[in-house]
Order: sequence, then structure tokens, then C-alpha cells
Amino acid sequence: MATASSHLAPVWFKVTDLQVSHGKGSWIYTTDGQEYLDFTAGIAVVSTGHSHPHVVAAIQRQAERFIHAQVNCYTHDQLEPLAARLAEITPAGIDSFFYANSGAEITEAAVKLAKQATKRPHVIVFSGSFHGRTHLAMAMTTSKTSYRAGHSPLPAGVFVAPFPDPVAPDQEAEIDAALFGFSHLLKSMTAPDETAAAILEPVLGEGGYIPAPPRFIQGVVEMCRQHGILFIADEVQSGFGRTGRMFAVEHYGIEPDIICMAKGIASGFPFAALGAPRELMAKWPTGSHGGTYGGNAIGCAAALATIEVMTADGFMDNVNARGEQLRAGLRDLQSDAANGIVDVRGLGLMNGIQFADPGRVAAVAKHCFDESHLILMNAGTYGTTLRLMPPLVVTADEVDTALAAIGSALKATG
Repeated sequence: MATASSHLAPVWFKVTDLQVSHGKGSWIYTTDGQEYLDFTAGIAVVSTGHSHPHVVAAIQRQAERFIHAQVNCYTHDQLEPLAARLAEITPAGIDSFFYANSGAEITEAAVKLAKQATKRPHVIVFSGSFHGRTHLAMAMTTSKTSYRAGHSPLPAGVFVAPFPDPVAPDQEAEIDAALFGFSHLLKSMTAPDETAAAILEPVLGEGGYIPAPPRFIQGVVEMCRQHGILFIADEVQSGFGRTGRMFAVEHYGIEPDIICMAKGIASGFPFAALGAPRELMAKWPTGSHGGTYGGNAIGCAAALATIEVMTADGFMDNVNARGEQLRAGLRDLQSDAANGIVDVRGLGLMNGIQFADPGRVAAVAKHCFDESHLILMNAGTYGTTLRLMPPLVVTADEVDTALAAIGSALKATG
């Protein structure tokens, strides 16, 4: 991206140096005519694929009417329809919504709401978490030091509880230890009556694509209820069909007090939403939070169109079928000890392959890119996980193509 003659900031980490011209479905196309199978989906963002025609048409129609109808100054006609639709698809009890532009903004908004509602100053996060790159969100992010290094001092009042290790030999003991760690934190560092909220990704994203064990997440929610601590589900990456349900919490039978949404909500248009019960949202003083672009008219239109696509008959069936196909193929590869795969895990199309050696992750990803034109990214504190997050419209043939590429890479790098 940024070269010696470029006027772009060099701060962006680059997965590839591809110069792209356009995208369609699960594929991106370069300016020199090459095509690549995109298993990053813009970091789990292009939920309906690149440039889905229904979403594109909605954006085009809205752009002719209003690009930016600032929500403090006047009310455009996409705000309420989107809120009503979100109320239908979010977990029970969530019926009031605030809009912003990004996941980091919406997680910070969730903490601000929790503090206003409870009049408590602290928040608990979990080891391996990623909540964003703004200052408070950095303080809440524990997946890698590289996200935080050089930016201290970070905001205080953030406490870190353990998250179960998915490859620990005794999973029940691991869950017990993590739940004890959460309880111990309330006894030793942040008293319940000083703790506004616990915020948790139901499936860790940057932390390694790790689904929370059901007993763990249910135990955390139960302790929050006991102490009047709000439970915030950070569904920025796991929401909007990524795990085969509209929201990952649906796999666990839990109802969050606050839910954070972004990434896949608008198929790539920058948009985010915060959901909470009306009585909780009403505790936010008018004017105490906002944002110039929140509720952008085109973003609302893109989100409504995305929801229409994702709630159509058969859409989520494909997500689950392709996820099962992908994990089955990966487990076949895992069965060969020479491949060095420690764990295959995931829900829907949010899947991770963990290796013992981070070097192998880099080598496999490079081989897939160079030899098979398959784009992958890593994850995890130690960089030992390859994450597979294709667009939710990925086909069975495209999954087979990806599995063949990974199989070839494993043979070539073993």
C-alpha cells in the first residue's frame, strides 16, 4: 500500500500487497487480471459476499435520496425501519438501538451505557479479547501486546478474567478454573458494587477463533446476574450469521443485557449498532453520547438489505452446511499427525485451525496464497491459529477448493 512515494500512512499491517479492482461473491480480482478466493471476507465483514447485488441496489437507491442525513439535525426514514428489524432478530429483551460506525466505537458505547446505568466504574474483560483500537477499547483488548504497545497509559478500571484454553487436556477442570478466576476477581480486585459490566466475545476473534464453552459462558452470565453486573455480548465479529445463527449467543441460550454489532451488519459499509432493553437505554442521559455519522442513511439501507438477504429461505442453512463441510475436511487433515494440527474448532463459518508452531501457520498461509490464490489470516496471542472466515455465501465447490489448497500447503510445508 504505502511506498516511498505514497501519501498513505504506513501504519496498516498488510496481509497481502494485492492491488484489487473489484470483488464478486467469495472472489476478489486484481488490476492485473488475477482472481483470489477470499477466506478473510474483509475480516469477517462482507457477510453477503463482495458487492451482493441486492445490497448494491439498496445503496444506490439511498445515495440518490440522502448520503448523510445527520441524526441530530433531522430524522431520515431508514432509522426506525432498521431498529424495528433489529428488534426482531436480536435476542429477547433487546428492543432499543444506538448507531455508530465501527466495532471499537460500539464497544466503547456499551461500556459508557453500562457505567451510566449502574453508576459503577469498572469493567471486566477476558484473556484473549479484542474489543478495538481506540483508547478504552485498547485497554479492554488482551489478545496481543502489539495492539497496546506504545500507547500507555491506557484508561484504568479494566480487569482481566481468564478464558478457557481450548487445548487444555482436562476441559472440565479448565472451565472450573476460569469460572473461579472470574469469581476471584470479584473478591480480590473489583468489588461487585464497583463493577458495571463484563464484556465477552462468545467466540474469541483475534484471540484465536475460540468458541466459549457453554458451561463457562453460562456460568459467567449467572454470576453477573447474582451481582447486578451487566453482561455485554461483543458480537462485532461473531454476529450476523457468522456462526450459523444470527448471533452467537443463540448457541448458548443466554440473553445479554447489551449486545454490540458491527462488521457483517451492512455487508462492508461502515456501520455498527448497540442493542439494549428500552428501560436500560433510557438511563443514558440525552446528549451524553452521539456521533456525526451514526445512523448514516446509506449504512441503514445497506444493513436493511443485508438482513433481507440473510433471513431469506436457505441462507443460514448454507452457512451451517458449509461450516460442517469445512470442519469435516479440516479434521480429515488433522488426522494425519504429520500435519501438526493441534485443534480444529468453530461454529458456522467462523473456524480456526490451531498448530503447535506459529511458523507453520505463516508457511501454510503463504503457500495457499502463492500457489492456490487462497487468502487466509492468522489469529491468536501466539499466532498459532489460521482463521477461516469466508463470505457467508461461499459455495460447496469453493470450500472444496480451499480445503485442497490447505491440504497441498500442509504437504509442502511439513
